[in-house]
Amino acid sequence: MAKVTRDDVARLAGTSTAVVSYVINNGPRPVAPATRERVLAAIKELGYRPDRVAQAMASRRTDLIGLIIPDARQPFFGEMAHAVEQAASERGKMVLVGNTDYIGEREVHYLRAFLGMRVSGLILVSHALNDLAAAEIDAWDARVVLLHERPEAIDDVAVVTDDLGGAQLAVRHLLEHGHPYVACMGGTADTPAVGDPVSDHVEGWKRAMEEAGLPTEGRLFEAPYNRYDAYRVGLEILAGPQRPPAIFCSTDDQAIGLLRAARELRIDVPGELAVAGFDDIKEAALADPPLTTVASDRSAMARAAVDLVLDDGLRVPGSRRERLKTFPSRLLVRQSCGCS
Repeated sequence: MAKVTRDDVARLAGTSTAVVSYVINNGPRPVAPATRERVLAAIKELGYRPDRVAQAMASRRTDLIGLIIPDARQPFFGEMAHAVEQAASERGKMVLVGNTDYIGEREVHYLRAFLGMRVSGLILVSHALNDLAAAEIDAWDARVVLLHERPEAIDDVAVVTDDLGGAQLAVRHLLEHGHPYVACMGGTADTPAVGDPVSDHVEGWKRAMEEAGLPTEGRLFEAPYNRYDAYRVGLEILAGPQRPPAIFCSTDDQAIGLLRAARELRIDVPGELAVAGFDDIKEAALADPPLTTVASDRSAMARAAVDLVLDDGLRVPGSRRERLKTFPSRLLVRQSCGCS
């Protein structure tokens, strides 16, 4: 059976091959609804399948978006990756995902691999972008949108949450319950001081404490972002001689680990310890007790990142339009803080 070509589709639909291309690629020029329907009907009748490899070779770009994240095993990044995939699908794109495990060399590996595949663009969730990775992006003149984090090494378009303001909301709420102070479970020693959400969460905690006239010295605890290591840190904090009355955790995963530690030590939450987190991962609502946390619209952020990375004006020299798109944070009050 002869291979069906774009010419065959155009002939059956009574139009040109260029119009068939516009329908298949959803642009760049608009197609009248009636013509579009004729083309789609012809494609279905003939069983035409576009040759994506040939298209990529001709345009020097694929229908792929590269997404580089620290660790998809962490619920927050897994949910973010899913949101990006859904948003990309709405634009007729597929997503390649690379996990860096917070290792700079692995980040460079995925940058080179994805850019070598001629992806339409890169969405980068980078813990601490190093100079080599930044140089790789510049060398390829790549379309890059930063998501969730904004490392100092590059000044590309970024889509972020109001992390600082969200942390302040959570800490103020805990203080409104009458606690003498709120401790903070922050990041680790290698957490970047600038551009990292956890650093902003810690800064928001400090500002809320200072607003209330409370000292922060000795009340900030280092902890990895995941629940398993946070659980071990939580055991040390809660078993210590000066157990905090309330703790704000920089991530929900940390908070879930802390809740497990409290349960193991038979510490009542929220009766003896109030807890709040940040991120509103799906498990937060099912925690025991349900976790008070800070949320942002991840779906809207993912859609904005996809729209920006596919924007033809993204790499126009001197273009500063919407270099930083910040989504608001909101407090989700549940039971771990002491509210009924």
